[in-house]
Amino acid sequence: MVEWSQAYELALSLGLGLLVGFQRQWVRKRLAGIRTFPLVTLMGTLSVWLADDLGGIVLGASLVALAALVWMGREDAQRDAPEEGITTEVAVLLMFIVGAVVGRGQLGVAVAVSGTVAVLLHWKEPLHDFVRRVGEAETRSVMQVVLIGLVILPALPNRSFGPFLVLNPFQIWSMVVLIVGISVASFLVQRLLGAHVGAILAGVLGGLVSSTATTVSYARRSRASPESVPETALVLILASTVVFPRVLLLASVIAPSVLPGVAVPLLVMFGWMVVLSAATYALTQRRLGRTALSHGPSDLRAAVAFGALYAAVLLGVAASRKWLGDQGLYLVAIVSGLTDVDAIALSTLQFVRDARMEAEIAWRLILAGALSNLVFKAGTALGLGPVALRRWIFVLFGAAIAGGVLLWLVWPDSSA
Repeated sequence: MVEWSQAYELALSLGLGLLVGFQRQWVRKRLAGIRTFPLVTLMGTLSVWLADDLGGIVLGASLVALAALVWMGREDAQRDAPEEGITTEVAVLLMFIVGAVVGRGQLGVAVAVSGTVAVLLHWKEPLHDFVRRVGEAETRSVMQVVLIGLVILPALPNRSFGPFLVLNPFQIWSMVVLIVGISVASFLVQRLLGAHVGAILAGVLGGLVSSTATTVSYARRSRASPESVPETALVLILASTVVFPRVLLLASVIAPSVLPGVAVPLLVMFGWMVVLSAATYALTQRRLGRTALSHGPSDLRAAVAFGALYAAVLLGVAASRKWLGDQGLYLVAIVSGLTDVDAIALSTLQFVRDARMEAEIAWRLILAGALSNLVFKAGTALGLGPVALRRWIFVLFGAAIAGGVLLWLVWPDSSA
């Protein structure tokens, strides 16, 4: 008698096969369609069940037999209507394995793989079109990210060395990977979605990941492509704007009880940054569509140089904390904020949560770190970007910093 769990696995195997088979039938593939794929997944599930009683050779023999059938079917299909590639053949074999996975009870994996297979099969034309639009320079940059992120990064030691034990090779190289990765990803997004959507999305995502890394990447790239200056200005101000809601999100997770005490002034600063971002978009939206992205999307040498600078700032922060202690909190916030607002924000929020610091001091420390970060990013953009970018930086970042300083001066001190 069939148990309920077995009936469920058979039904799921049948459904997953129908899903992929429907897609293949819709595009009129002769080799396999809406009937063949469900049979293949059921074959995989039943083979696993038999293997439990008769040994694993049953599963292997079933897969070999299916591969032989696929090969013969391909030969027949090619004679009637030649097709390029072996996508359908690979999908048939993969769905057999999906059926086997269902038989092993790993239902979530089977569903995820089947959905991915269906999407990849259906997105043939968009994916091929995307690849055609990506040139040699972009492909080389993607391989560069793979090299530094998947080959070099895992090989580095994830522990601290040097003075004050703050130099972590893994973390420092992670910043290099971030810089190159953000540049390549945003470049590909713009190729896929266009300059308007691409620039906005790149700025928002860049701010969520690392606004400093985004600034380095875009400022450097704009030197090679002066026509991309309007796009660069929009991305930089958007990335800096997202820093404030990101800090508030951290506060809601780390210390939700102190969020009311720090949220209001930071939301005011966020509102001012939104105004600057909206004004930038209004001034640049017509020019974004004419931005030419003909140059390579990343510069590894600039990213490595920034990694070295990041390590130097880490040493400076550690020295400030050791020699100045709590009396030098604002100096620590300013120094720490040069490359990372999150560090000072997290440490400050933990102090407030533990009742070792007032919320009034906390938001001012966070703002000090954010303003320091704005100054650092402005200087970086001025140094790495072209002359045409400097006017944008002076106006936008100057207005942002002036607004933050004014907020610091006029906001009432609730602890007084």
